[in-house]
Amino acid sequence: MKCPFCGDLQDKVVDSREAREGDSVRRRRECFQCHRRFTTYERIDEIPYMVIKKDGRRERFDRSKVLAGLLRACEKRPVPMAKLEALVGEAEQFVADAPNRERRSSEIGELIMSRLRKLDKVAYVRFASVYLDFKDVKEFMGELRHLLRERTRP
Repeated sequence: MKCPFCGDLQDKVVDSREAREGDSVRRRRECFQCHRRFTTYERIDEIPYMVIKKDGRRERFDRSKVLAGLLRACEKRPVPMAKLEALVGEAEQFVADAPNRERRSSEIGELIMSRLRKLDKVAYVRFASVYLDFKDVKEFMGELRHLLRERTRP
């Protein structure tokens, strides 16, 4: 396993246990080079979860792609990494729970936006600005006004 801190390939497993959902194994590892610890998850590679894009294309659900989008939205925001990981896990479970193991990207985006809205308003607006693909400043301002109205309600 490649160390995410120094890139070395030598490590040892310090702890191994079943993840909460029971569908993966969580392993704590320690790098021999830098002595830092990191966590890996092992999952059974089954039938892939699919995402139906806006243009009708189908592509595999990619946890790292979802996490990268969330990290961009939450940059310089006080959102704990554990919350983002949980949100990605929730999105993955949402796709897994679909009868045919596929969901529209719009459904996944709505789920993520609804959770981000509760977690951090700035991150929500950042994510929404990319996801909703605002055509102009008016659309963007409309969403901001909607958030402000919600904020002033008791």
